[in-house]
Amino acid sequence: MQTHVRCLVLFSTYRDSVWLMHLSHTLESLPGVQRVAVMMGTPHNKAILQQAGLLTAEGEAGGANDLLVCVQAETLTVAAEALRQATERMTPQQGRGAAAGAAAPRTLETALRRLPDANLACISVPGAYAVHQARKALQHGLHVFLFSAHVDLAAEVSLKNLAAQQGLLVMGPDCGTAVLNGVPLGFANQLPRGPVGLIAASGTGLQQVSCLLACQGIGVSQAIGVGGRDVHERIGGHSMRAALQALAQDADTRVLVLIAKPPAASVAAQLAREAAQTGKPCVLAFVGETALAAGSGEVYPATTLEEAALLAGALARGTPLPREPTTLPASGAALVQAARTALQPGQRLVHALYCGGTLAHEALGLLRRALGTVVSNLDDTLGGSQETAHVVLDLGAEEFTQGRPHPMIDPSARRQYLIEAAGNPAVAVVLGDVMLGWGAHADPAGALAAAWQEAQAVARAAGRTLVGIAHVCGAPDDPQGFEPQCQLLREHGLLLADSNAQAVRLATAVLGVHAQDSPAQRLAVGSIAPDAAVLPQEQHPSVAMPAHLPGLFEAGPRVVNLGLEHFATQLAAHGVPVVHVDWRPPAGGDTRLASLLERLR
Repeated sequence: MQTHVRCLVLFSTYRDSVWLMHLSHTLESLPGVQRVAVMMGTPHNKAILQQAGLLTAEGEAGGANDLLVCVQAETLTVAAEALRQATERMTPQQGRGAAAGAAAPRTLETALRRLPDANLACISVPGAYAVHQARKALQHGLHVFLFSAHVDLAAEVSLKNLAAQQGLLVMGPDCGTAVLNGVPLGFANQLPRGPVGLIAASGTGLQQVSCLLACQGIGVSQAIGVGGRDVHERIGGHSMRAALQALAQDADTRVLVLIAKPPAASVAAQLAREAAQTGKPCVLAFVGETALAAGSGEVYPATTLEEAALLAGALARGTPLPREPTTLPASGAALVQAARTALQPGQRLVHALYCGGTLAHEALGLLRRALGTVVSNLDDTLGGSQETAHVVLDLGAEEFTQGRPHPMIDPSARRQYLIEAAGNPAVAVVLGDVMLGWGAHADPAGALAAAWQEAQAVARAAGRTLVGIAHVCGAPDDPQGFEPQCQLLREHGLLLADSNAQAVRLATAVLGVHAQDSPAQRLAVGSIAPDAAVLPQEQHPSVAMPAHLPGLFEAGPRVVNLGLEHFATQLAAHGVPVVHVDWRPPAGGDTRLASLLERLR
């Protein structure tokens, strides 16, 4: 049947990803509309639209700062009506602040006149503009939660040096999660207060450990994200080390946990040394292949995020530490055996489709230790072997999210890869995460369940059974409802794991491989594994505790929000004083002109 594609090109002020997702879903619900794509006109996004058959000449002519609304419909009349409704819906979005009464401030300075005792800037504007806004915030005496990505290393170094001079902390860039005094920032879970302080160069790693603690009934004092590149050699763990000193002096924090994807070896060693000097027990959860030698003091290396939560929980309760490798529970083993008998002889692959980057990284390492070769976009090993190899995809990586909502906001991006896996006769297991919490999709389990039903139909039509395994990364009090989300997945035939590491163990067990923590990766306190390389001993420059950070812990955040309005709404719902800035790109989005104007000031 013939279909018609139309494209509307609009100059975009900064758009909330949640709002764009809502617009897309609203237009797709119109009678006669088949597909809708709403995204910025970057070259990457145009390539996606071209491949999907949704890029028109109008869309091709749009620029990177234009918003493309592409509609495929049964008739031109239907397509035109959808675009008309899109135009109408854009108008109130742009003028909403004025309609509600007092116009929203347009600059950080104006916002500070409304909230003069603000102590934190939450910044989620595009990366091209984020550094300038963060620098202004620091100069005005504000700590910075920098959600924005696409900030180069030199700029990150400059921001963190400025923060040190001002006695402030920069969390980020690309910092997805923090919970300060029980207040969630970015993608964060509803956590109880308690004695464990977490510092993470990893958003979903922090979420996994804090949620596993919450499920043990143990709360957190502070959960501080610092951005994934903070543990890069050039950054030297600057923000993590600064936060470590602050939590070492925090009376409410009795146990420390440091979390990161593989740090630079010298940074890992520096963090281990400084953790040992805090006088508090500290768990090091560095997900990857880094071998750590625990020094003096109570330092406890963990091989998985699950183990980090178990160690921290035991330390907080004062109970004996877990010493034996974690295995599958008896109930899980029974489910695995039933799943194995339903597979065809040629089904031998695991395809893991993740929303959370650190969870994907952890799964990649565990699967490689158990299964050998596994390809992934995490280390550019995908090539053209996805149909014949085990696969781990981080769907939140930059190549999947440029100008599009993150899959934690809109998990529908996973659907096409799930359907492709179902059509591959060699795939036995599909593995994935379900991320709950503030900022995340309202019903991520529902989205996965719907896609899973489609995938199962594809596999059944080919005479195969597909095994689905999921882990719900959430806390008991999360807004989506932890137990209802788990039950929904069970009702749709997915196997549920209690942690990401357990989900991997289930997946490998379905293939007949029983994965356990490698003894060579598990280091006893005060010892060095026989085959572990000794980490470098060179020192990174010393980092002082930010003078104003204890005050942030004591008073709680008072926030100026620049970027995603959804974050301001989330903070207001928690009773946090917050002013949202109606931020728009300077010079109409022309970055060269904006840079010139800035130099002329």
